[in-house]
Amino acid sequence: MQTILNQLGEMLLGSVPTVIFFLILLAAYAVLVRRPLEKVLAERHARTGGAMDEAHAAIRTAEEKTAHYEARLREARTDMFAARAARQKTATAARDKALAEAREAAQRRIDAARDSVERSGPEAKAQLDAGAASLTESVIAAILPHRRNAGAGAAQ
Repeated sequence: MQTILNQLGEMLLGSVPTVIFFLILLAAYAVLVRRPLEKVLAERHARTGGAMDEAHAAIRTAEEKTAHYEARLREARTDMFAARAARQKTATAARDKALAEAREAAQRRIDAARDSVERSGPEAKAQLDAGAASLTESVIAAILPHRRNAGAGAAQ
């Protein structure tokens, strides 16, 4: 067993330079490769992360501008519809006023014509009565001489 321990001891002593060399290599790797690599990766992540943050900020800004544009568009449409409604209301009021004035004027003319007819009614009736009387006399005069002649011829 002593020989096994001696062999183990020799192997252990023989592996010490390998272990030291491995530790030096590990330290050199950490200093020369790992730290610069981590630094580069962190910088790369910061750049891409920053670019992503900038992209997200740009998207938010675009969405805000779009929302603002849509709000202004809605306001413009509302104003346009309100202006159209106001124009229609004004036009309707003007049309109603013109119709009312035309109705009033027509009613005044009708009233004036009615008054004229009512005033001229007795005059026209008197003229018709006078005309009817004169027409009756002329018809009688036209018919009666024939009757007188017919009656005179029959009487003789």
